[in-house]
Amino acid sequence: MSERALSAALESRVPAATAAVCTEQRLLPPAQKEGGMPLFSALSLRHSSREYSDRALPEQLLSNLLWAAFGVNRPAGERTAPYWRHVMVIDIYAAMADGVWLYEPEKHALLRHLSHDVRAQTGEQGFAAVAPLDLIYVANGDRMSDLPFGARHLYSYVDAAFIGENVYLCCAAEGLGTVFRGAINRTKLTRALKLSRGQFVTFAQTVGYPPAST
Repeated sequence: MSERALSAALESRVPAATAAVCTEQRLLPPAQKEGGMPLFSALSLRHSSREYSDRALPEQLLSNLLWAAFGVNRPAGERTAPYWRHVMVIDIYAAMADGVWLYEPEKHALLRHLSHDVRAQTGEQGFAAVAPLDLIYVANGDRMSDLPFGARHLYSYVDAAFIGENVYLCCAAEGLGTVFRGAINRTKLTRALKLSRGQFVTFAQTVGYPPAST
């Protein structure tokens, strides 16, 4: 079977796998898209954090964060972060105490993916299990069928990094800590998330309040 035919065959299986897992929908409140901290002030405060409180994020703040990360910001469905060749290859999975949710930008909603807590498996540092939110950036290589398999990782990693920087700036503006992480056991996390054959984990990003705000 040719590479293109194999990619098409794999892609045809992804929607069915996703539909079988995502059965519960959690609508988020509309994101607050005006006001907030000036851009250069947020850039001045941007930093990585490795200590977190277990304090949960309010629903409105979670909504704002996910929209800032990769939400729809124009009527045609364009996003807040750029992406390779106008192909949206990155999905955001949100690991929280109540399980794992898939962010659905078009509906601005969370779709139930797993019912158990996998935060401790999203990274090799202990704080990942403590913080209230670990974002997992999952690429869908089957959507990049024009590229050789090896090159798909390069482009999807860049797309994930764009999203991660949006999260950094949002966290700086909202007084949250965050860190973009590559120290991941990707094989273990892929199994924990029950990803389909064409999907692969790029990076993860921890988000939460600093310990002093508990």
